[in-house]
Amino acid sequence: MIPVVAISAWSGTGKTTLLKKLIPALCARGIRPGLIKHSHHNMDIDMPGKDSYELRKAGAAQTMVASPQRWALMTETPDEVPLDLAYLVSRMDHAMLDLVLVEGFKHEAVPKILLFRSDAGHDFSELTLDEHVIAVASDVVLPLEVPMLDLNDVEGIAEFIVEWSAI
Repeated sequence: MIPVVAISAWSGTGKTTLLKKLIPALCARGIRPGLIKHSHHNMDIDMPGKDSYELRKAGAAQTMVASPQRWALMTETPDEVPLDLAYLVSRMDHAMLDLVLVEGFKHEAVPKILLFRSDAGHDFSELTLDEHVIAVASDVVLPLEVPMLDLNDVEGIAEFIVEWSAI
């Protein structure tokens, strides 16, 4: 099974900012990370006027767009229950990956690193520390009984993930 670790926090804490630095740090260690980003919005990666958009809107349940540089599969799920993270991870090509990073999905039963930023408008007592939290990355020292990581030390966070996942 491929290791999965979520980076979870309140909006505005810096999940995307951290991941934009963490992914290259993992790649520099020879690790091939995949990423699943959770969105609360009705997002669309296709554009009106493009052939793929028009064909998908014509009723295709799945549409794949492919070029020599990349491909993307869009699946319509209008009547489906919300997808769970395990299903989404299973859709990824594990032969191409060593690790799946997840942005968000803080309520899923998946190993996660919680982020806490002292000036993000929350108190550390609001952190939900359940059995799935493997560490907390913070810009201040917190009195917690899980491993504490320096939120600003991307290399340290990368090393923690490598050691935790044993990849």
